[in-house]
Amino acid sequence: MELKLSSEDAAFRDEVRAFIAENYPQEMRVPNPETDLTKEQSMLWHKILHKKGWIAPLWPKEYGGPGWSITQRFIWEQETSRAGTLPPLAFSVTMVGPVIYTYGNDAQKKKFLPRILSGEDWWCQGYSEPGSGSDLATVRTRAVRDGDHYIVNGHKTWTTLAQHADWIFCLVRTDPAAKPQSGISFLLIDMKSPGVTVRPIITIDGSHEINDVFLENVRVPVENLVGEENKGWTYAKFLLGNERTSMAGIGRSTRYIERLKKIVKAEIAEDDPVSGEFAKDIARVELDLLALEATELRVVAQMSRGIDPGPAASLFKIRGTEILQRITDLTHRAIGNYGLALREIPASENIFVPGPDYMHTVSEKYLNMRKLSIFGGSNEIQRNIIAKAVLGL
Repeated sequence: MELKLSSEDAAFRDEVRAFIAENYPQEMRVPNPETDLTKEQSMLWHKILHKKGWIAPLWPKEYGGPGWSITQRFIWEQETSRAGTLPPLAFSVTMVGPVIYTYGNDAQKKKFLPRILSGEDWWCQGYSEPGSGSDLATVRTRAVRDGDHYIVNGHKTWTTLAQHADWIFCLVRTDPAAKPQSGISFLLIDMKSPGVTVRPIITIDGSHEINDVFLENVRVPVENLVGEENKGWTYAKFLLGNERTSMAGIGRSTRYIERLKKIVKAEIAEDDPVSGEFAKDIARVELDLLALEATELRVVAQMSRGIDPGPAASLFKIRGTEILQRITDLTHRAIGNYGLALREIPASENIFVPGPDYMHTVSEKYLNMRKLSIFGGSNEIQRNIIAKAVLGL
């Protein structure tokens, strides 16, 4: 399915495709770039895009954005996703950056925005806590005012790529007597501050992507408070809206389906009855992906006319993550016994005959993608949002 483009937008799409083909670093073309690349390697494409002026498509031009139309932003998202490029760090560019230029003061904009664009500062997100995941209003990390500082104590968890981070943006409770959503503030914390400890969490696929972050009597300058004290819930919701809108993942799912088809063809004989079942399953998920893409195109068309799509972000998050989970599940089933092998198991201990190149990566993708329906607000929570905002329940 294609968005009908003007000649100007079609020329822009061609420019994007050519730029990616000519400039995306070869060393970043690995099976699992999210976990297989070093911090320095992960930033190579970021720096190329920054030099080009294309690092922050959503940002207003006055803050360093490229000044693209909504259609051009959509084209960029589709083309980079289809090409499999590693996106710029979302916590920096998509999440905290827009919060700072929307709600931050001039000093914060001047200090943080240029370093986000250049990649000098790597940000992570301090939202979830033990016992406070999708229900973020129950965060217990405390920030107590002490003169020109806040003293912060608490525990953040599932903190993605915190092992690389220079800064963390945190939801903290500044008024424990207020109603849950009313007593939260949005703080920017230097990860080098005394009292900040990062401990790795190794996930079921064997990778180190997430972490625990402990905050023990961390002194944070009051100047690092974004907006007003106890108004952080407003900024948190704004940030999560940006995060969820990007979760449709049409391009990535399209690439994964093409890979699935190749694996099925290589692993399952055409005369095997299982082959027909896989064909039906693939057809179903392709139809669902086409329906999601049509919805996304409709929303893009509405936004280009200045119409607010409303709760579409929650819809994209639910359907996009469910589709990708189904694709990785089918792919894992298609490789049979190879799916029992993971890269952390030494070859000498592997009871299976060494398999094709995709053996390890398929298993890891399947396991890693189980998280998609949980992070960014669980899909159950998103259904509650839709029920209230759309159905009035």
